[in-house]
Formats: sequence, structure tokens, C-alpha cells
Amino acid sequence: MTRSSSLLAQLDPDFFKGAREDSCVADNGFCPDWIVSNFGRYVTPFFEHVVLTLVPLAIGFVIAGALALVAHRRQWLVGPMTGLTNVLYTIPSIALFLLLLPVTGRGNVTAIVGLALYSLNIIFVNVTTGLRNVPDGVIDSARGQGLTDRQILWRVEVPLALPEILAGLRIATTTLVGLAALAVFAGAGGLGPEILTDISFKSNVVVAGGLAILLAVVLEVLILGIQRLMTPWRRAAA
Repeated sequence: MTRSSSLLAQLDPDFFKGAREDSCVADNGFCPDWIVSNFGRYVTPFFEHVVLTLVPLAIGFVIAGALALVAHRRQWLVGPMTGLTNVLYTIPSIALFLLLLPVTGRGNVTAIVGLALYSLNIIFVNVTTGLRNVPDGVIDSARGQGLTDRQILWRVEVPLALPEILAGLRIATTTLVGLAALAVFAGAGGLGPEILTDISFKSNVVVAGGLAILLAVVLEVLILGIQRLMTPWRRAAA
């Protein structure tokens, strides 16, 4: 240690800390000091990512749920609707965003439309599967008690199909959390731009990616909690 650096260290205790941080950043390493100092820059993108996940999820759930209920009553529609949603799901996400750009323009609208389309297949398939798996004997019993078809649907079939419906919602949620990072190619916000800005810097990728994983875990746990509250008979059976 030189005399000048020793004097500087006495005057500024953070001298060597800053030097180590600069060296770590220069090496594109994992830098805890840098993460602590720059964590605030990820707060707004994180909440943007939450919006880019929940808004398309809600839109997709309403649309796919309605289509599934219609198809459940008119079974001949299940095949065509499943095929259509399968086609939408197999389109690469970046390609879908680029196809939507001439129609919806750059920004969150394109991202939300594209992500909502991706959620349709997952939710539609799980809702129709759940409704189809309701035992015929239960339905016959309800009909024998005088319930109408509408009452049977909402009082018997939908409640018994809730585990499959919410399982589809969980899968769609975790899928959209990941795809929302690619919405940067649609000109949207979220954590995607943060990752792409400095994708070679480990600390940046770890923080942005870690926040996305945290969001997926929190949302999944939340949906599991809702499922437990809405299906008390499964807890009783357990």
C-alpha cells in the first residue's frame, strides 16, 4: 500500500470498498455492493412486470373461461377451439409481438394482447378438462334434485372443477412471468429491458432474473392459497 492510498483510506473508509466494487463491475462479476447500491433501479420495472403479468392473465382467464363454458355445452366446439388456441400458443413469442406491432403499435398494449393470447390455450384446456372430469353420477344426482342445467353448472360442475381450473391458472401465471421479459421486443417495460441492457453483467442478470422468479413463486403460492380457501372439501378429505 502506498503512502497516498493509506492516507486516502484513513480519510475515506469506503475507498477500498469502492475500488473492489469497480473491479468487480469491470470483470462483469457478481457484485453484492453494486446490487445494494443499484437495487432501486429495479423497483419500477418490477411493478411494470407485475402489471404485464396480471393484466393479460385476467383478460385471458375471462376469454378462455367463457369459451370453455360454451364449448362444454356444445362439445363439437372443443376440438376447433383447442386447435385454434394451440396454434396461437405455438407461435414464437417474439414473432407474435412483431406481428402485432403494425396493428397495436409499440408499447404495453402489444405486450398485453400477445401475452393474453398465450394464456388462452393453457386456461381453456384446463377448464374444459376440469368440467369434463366431474363424475356423471354427481350431475345425475343434482338433476334428480330438480336443479336446472345452469344451476348444475355453477353449483356443481364449476366448484368440482376448481382444482383443474386453478392449476391451469398457476401454469399460465408462471408462463406469463417468463414471457413478459420478452415483451421488451414489443417496446414494453418490465424487467426485460433491464436484463437486455447489460445481459453480460452477472449482477444485473441475477437481480432482474431473481425478481422475476420471486414474482412467479409469490403468485403461485397466492393461487395455491386461494385454491385451499375455495375447496374446503379437499382439506377435509386430506
